[in-house]
Amino acid sequence: MSNLTITVDDEALRRARLKAMEQGTSVNALLRDFIESYAGCRPGQLIALQALLELSVASTARRGKRRWTRDDLHDRP
Repeated sequence: MSNLTITVDDEALRRARLKAMEQGTSVNALLRDFIESYAGCRPGQLIALQALLELSVASTARRGKRRWTRDDLHDRP
């Protein structure tokens, strides 16, 4: 894991620390979560994406020439 140094206005950092404390977290945790989300590399997201891709490959729903209509998907007669 890498360290990151940023420059922030003193008052902005003070307010951010107070707000983070009210939310039961830290500015460091908020920034880490934001950067991981922004970069699309949260471990949980990667695991979920891999599971979704595996399901889509194994699915038989779109095999063949059949195309689903809106009514088919909503069980409408």
